[in-house]
Amino acid sequence: MNRNDFKYKGYAGKLLRVNLTKGSVQDEPLTNTLVEQYIGGAGLAARILYDELQPGIDPFSPENKVIFMTGPVVGTMIPTACRIGLYSKSPLTNSFFHSSAGGHFAPELKFAGYDGIIFEGRSAEPVYLFIDDGHVELRNAAHLWGLDTNRVQLELFEELGSEEIKIAAIGPAGEKLVRFACVICGCRALGRGGLGAVLGSKQVKAVAVRGQGSVEVPDMRTMRMFLDEIFARFNANPATSEILPRYGTPVLVNANNSLGLFGYKNWQDEFFQDADGLSGDTMRKKIVKRDKSCYACPARCGKFSIIGGGPYEGVRNEGPEYEDIFSLGSMCGHNDIEVVAAAERLCDDLGVDAIEAGVAIAFAMECYEKGLLTHTETDGVDLRFGRSDLIVPLIEAIALRRGQLGNLLAEGVKRASEKIGNGSEYFAMHGKGLTFAGHSARGMPGFALGYATGPRGGSHHDGRPTGERTGLVPRETTEGKGEYTARINHLMILTDSMILCHLTEGIWGPLDITDLVVRCLNTATGMNMTLDEARTAAERIWNLIRAFAVREGYRREHDRLPPRFMEEPIKSGPSKGMAITRRMLDDMLDQYYKFRGWDRETGIPTAERLKALGLEDVARDLEKYR
Repeated sequence: MNRNDFKYKGYAGKLLRVNLTKGSVQDEPLTNTLVEQYIGGAGLAARILYDELQPGIDPFSPENKVIFMTGPVVGTMIPTACRIGLYSKSPLTNSFFHSSAGGHFAPELKFAGYDGIIFEGRSAEPVYLFIDDGHVELRNAAHLWGLDTNRVQLELFEELGSEEIKIAAIGPAGEKLVRFACVICGCRALGRGGLGAVLGSKQVKAVAVRGQGSVEVPDMRTMRMFLDEIFARFNANPATSEILPRYGTPVLVNANNSLGLFGYKNWQDEFFQDADGLSGDTMRKKIVKRDKSCYACPARCGKFSIIGGGPYEGVRNEGPEYEDIFSLGSMCGHNDIEVVAAAERLCDDLGVDAIEAGVAIAFAMECYEKGLLTHTETDGVDLRFGRSDLIVPLIEAIALRRGQLGNLLAEGVKRASEKIGNGSEYFAMHGKGLTFAGHSARGMPGFALGYATGPRGGSHHDGRPTGERTGLVPRETTEGKGEYTARINHLMILTDSMILCHLTEGIWGPLDITDLVVRCLNTATGMNMTLDEARTAAERIWNLIRAFAVREGYRREHDRLPPRFMEEPIKSGPSKGMAITRRMLDDMLDQYYKFRGWDRETGIPTAERLKALGLEDVARDLEKYR
């Protein structure tokens, strides 16, 4: 299709395909039908990867592909419309994975004239991609190989002659194929799923982008009126006008702990008596210097921090965020916010997912205390819970695959537990290979179902805890949680396709796709999509991603939780006694599959449902897997 035939605004209208094996680049136009059905971001990437990847390929093989993608609202002034998405077959889960990050990289890519970048093949030498408006080239990155992500950005600023260029880079962990290596965009992380390792396997060190263009919307007057309404909503909502600007995500430390839903010592409990040392209040008093904002976002949830004394004096960080406070703090049994801040910064510099790293360390600590890892196997480290002094050196060991323990944990908790054996699988706290984030499965049944059925496993962005955590829906019952979870899935995947930030879900949702979300899309693009059509598009994308998983061998038996969440009730605190039993999970799975139109025994989407969603080709494809 000729670029002039593409009728929607908001989009740049084309993708950049980079064949690393050939060293070639090529523009590819978007089509009207493709964006009408899959929107952008996660939806568009899922369609591309479903069509272009053969089932069963190794995530580190040249046959895998990595996609950076923006969404149709990115680069407008719609609040939180700033996120970049990263998509591939994950080396942790062996299925479709999507991760997103805020900051300024995504708008810059759109301003440079592209909605996304598709990397395929494998380069014979380290390279980085430079996009300078209409000029695109692959450049040698041998001089950048081995550098941390911060140094890469500084080197490229000097090499390219500007500090305004936006850069996404992998660190040493990605080069060494640590299975949870991430990509750092400025100070923000495309953190989960190990997609930085996939880029490392392709010898792609960085992407540098400079764009001088703009994003065109159908009618600026209509957009301005819409923006007035949205900003008024942001100003009227306590979460976006007061709580996030003051505390950022660390506000969740006391919020979750006060409910007894704060993971402690590898989820052995969910109440931490000394959690206040990790709280948003403590963090603000001790290390926060100023608030930071992503592009076009009034929430200012980023917290620029400097450690003022002690062994990590002078360490600067944007954060730490709540999830990393959970993983690098309470999960490891300590409450030193300065250690967490230093550890998170090291994770970013070396390019590892801080959630996965912290939970892996917590898992190893429990293995050591239970006698499943010997002193020799921990490289002589006395690996006990509460040893905050171990966190930073262990992250370095993992990211560099240094020593027996570092190399073991670099494979991720699932594979580490399979190697250790001896019952360690019982407390390997992951779903489908991805470790669980800092929100309870035992204390929120609908959210537990979201964890169990989510294509990413341990991600807190397939289901969401908000409805049950804030009391919008009861957390004492499983009744109705199948439909509840599915509707949240659809809100998440639609906003991940546009791409909007989930932290402001109180504006966009939080329990279902709302008219406001659809109006965002229509105002930016001129689509005139109805609410029902948007919900259908989201369901179509969700089913396509499930079909991808089915081709990779996922079935109902994989929609599960770790035994600890089902067999060990919470030991103390306000949620003491809560658990998600196997019977409860089975009941909710039956509800969920029935609402979705999936086969009850296998969890495979039925042909009838796929055809009703316009996925006739996928229905035919899945016949061989039934």
